[in-house]
Amino acid sequence: MDRMDNFDQVNFGAEPNWTVILTATACGTGALMLFLNWFGHKQSWKKIQRAKARKETSLQRAELAVLQFNESHPETDTSLILSLSLAELSKQLKGGTLTPEAVFHSYVEKTLEVNRRLNCCTEVLLESWDQLEDIGSHKDGLLYGVPVSIKDNIGYKGHDSTCGVICKLDLPATGDSVLVEVLKRQGAIPFVKTNVPQSLLSYDCGNPIYGLTLNPHNPQKTPGGSSGGEGALIGGGGSVLGMGSDIGGSIRIPSSFCGICGFKPTANRLSSRGASSCSRGQKSVLSSFGPMARDVDGLALCMQALLCDHMFRLDPTVPPIPFNQQVYQHSKPLRIGYYENDGYAMPSPSMGRALRETKALLESAGHTLVPFSLPRLSYAMHELVLRGFSGDGCATMLSNLKGGPVDPSLRVQIIPYGLPRTVKKILSILIKPIFPRIGASMESLCGASSVQDLWRQHADVEDYMHEVMAEWRRCELDVLLCPMMGPAYNHNYPGKLTSALSYTIMYNLLNFPAGVVPVSTVTAEDEEELRHYKGNYGDLWDKLYRKAVTGGEGLPVAVQCVALPWQDELCLRFMREMKK
Repeated sequence: MDRMDNFDQVNFGAEPNWTVILTATACGTGALMLFLNWFGHKQSWKKIQRAKARKETSLQRAELAVLQFNESHPETDTSLILSLSLAELSKQLKGGTLTPEAVFHSYVEKTLEVNRRLNCCTEVLLESWDQLEDIGSHKDGLLYGVPVSIKDNIGYKGHDSTCGVICKLDLPATGDSVLVEVLKRQGAIPFVKTNVPQSLLSYDCGNPIYGLTLNPHNPQKTPGGSSGGEGALIGGGGSVLGMGSDIGGSIRIPSSFCGICGFKPTANRLSSRGASSCSRGQKSVLSSFGPMARDVDGLALCMQALLCDHMFRLDPTVPPIPFNQQVYQHSKPLRIGYYENDGYAMPSPSMGRALRETKALLESAGHTLVPFSLPRLSYAMHELVLRGFSGDGCATMLSNLKGGPVDPSLRVQIIPYGLPRTVKKILSILIKPIFPRIGASMESLCGASSVQDLWRQHADVEDYMHEVMAEWRRCELDVLLCPMMGPAYNHNYPGKLTSALSYTIMYNLLNFPAGVVPVSTVTAEDEEELRHYKGNYGDLWDKLYRKAVTGGEGLPVAVQCVALPWQDELCLRFMREMKK
């Protein structure tokens, strides 16, 4: 009775003890929150362990399969197979000089070796052995018997597309993405998925699930991102052709850092159906899927294979424009625009030198080079790129990071994202007088204030595109030559240096096709000149940039080739000029 009396008094008395009630409630709520937090982390840890176990199991089974094949086929010349370009490999496969089995197992073996050094793979696709058994039915395909690596976020039936975030674990794709379906139809064998940075919205390559990927030329350097696993695997010799995606340089940056060729087509030239993303719905800066390979002819062959009736039927939103071989193979002299410094992020000494040397070679080959500059680039970076990316105040990206740890490579980058809008505005006002570029960027991270504001921003993007194209026409350009970010950064610097993306992300904003070709390596003279690097602004970002690229002697350096929207074949043709 006493216990019931007390219960009545607490709940129904005229003068309840609110201090006692609130304290008890707070303690109970706190305990509940602690329990939910502990339970959530425990579930995340279990998800990560399951993903790691799947990876290890696939690697072990692949290793056993390779061992068995090598024992039964000791005549296989693996070194010869791995030395062939994609075009040569395809020719020998179709001619019967090489068998798909020999090529497949040679590349799986090399992939396993490269992955042990670089940690670039997330899972070997064991179903690829089943496809290998039936490969003869696709002998007419343009990529018959070619092993292809695919970025983690490209859907493959029965496998996760994690984007490096825990919330996407244990959600295997219910079917193949359109790209994978078309690759298979053309006789290619997707055989491995490759690592990415957490959320994809970074040009480093580490996440809490699969860990950090290393650069094939120097393990102290990042391979770039977000298609960093692809760059590392192809650059390390473990793949002859890979598929990546690019929303700010995510194909081009790892291609540059790893010394391979990469191509970002016009958005929606290749289907994105069945691919995963952490920024779906964002329309100011467009994403694009494209190939990565050792040479430009390999990129062109892949594009030719993918731009087929089968893709156009599977995804009717893709314009049914087949690959124009005539444009790609044309040899008339080009009128080429160029710039060495975009005025926002000063290029490293090796970047500037690579651009100047390439310009001289193009002129000696009979092409006309014309100075060009992107108008109002600072405005475009802050008001169009950053404000568009942050249209929702960065809420979508941050929501994808819940439920687990943030990777060290991303930690500094996201600090301002989670700040309240008012705090971002105040910090912007305080920083701008000292560091104008950093202050303007902080204000842009506030995103759109309303739907009306977002629509206005979209309209501004359209206006800017036409402004750039008007200047392009005034200069009567065919294509554009510009610097490519590089050389490869030291680990964990990309998250501190989003400013350097101006050389790549502008062509996502403009939706211009763009590709990169390695043309040089960093010299001792470049390193010496880097010691005196001041940048365009002399701010914290310029000082960090010098530290990011230091120690790069011997690393590859690339240039970037750009064309107008839907002139993808012309862009590839221009890229091929770099290797003549």
